[in-house]
Amino acid sequence: MEEEKPQRLMCTIVAVDATSDFSYIVCSVCEKPLPSTNALCKFCRRNAVRPGSFGSKRLFRLLMSIASDSKVSRVICFDRAAKVLFGCSAEEFVDFAKLHPFSRLNPFLLPYFFGYGFGLSRLAANAGRILEGEMFQMTLSKPKNGNAEHLRVVSIVPLRSGYRPVIESLKELYEVHVAL
Repeated sequence: MEEEKPQRLMCTIVAVDATSDFSYIVCSVCEKPLPSTNALCKFCRRNAVRPGSFGSKRLFRLLMSIASDSKVSRVICFDRAAKVLFGCSAEEFVDFAKLHPFSRLNPFLLPYFFGYGFGLSRLAANAGRILEGEMFQMTLSKPKNGNAEHLRVVSIVPLRSGYRPVIESLKELYEVHVAL
């Protein structure tokens, strides 16, 4: 069976799903998915008790709706392509949510919300609003895993010359100033 070639298209981001997990935890050695940050990797076992091991790290996984000139599609954008959109790693994005009080609600309310807490969900929703309407050239490919249902974003290039990554816009929105 012949494998289909990736398709390149110009499109607009219609929506970013802020209700689903926008990131996931992987082993920092072999990058296989882990159930949690404290879980031991069952594949490489190198981060179990090894001194100096980094354990796990967080990678992006964004579910988005995009519109081209001919159709609207749901696609999934993994870490490498998502870093172009966000201008930072998933770990840095989570840290930003933890460190800035304007991106969160009252911490006593957090146990009533699911996932990472409402602060991160709110930040992810704001990130989605920042990306909505932006135009990109995307290269999409069919998933290699037969069970996967969404096209994969292989590469992404902003088409607007003044495009600013999400983290820069969020820093401006939350009035975070970085000292040089």
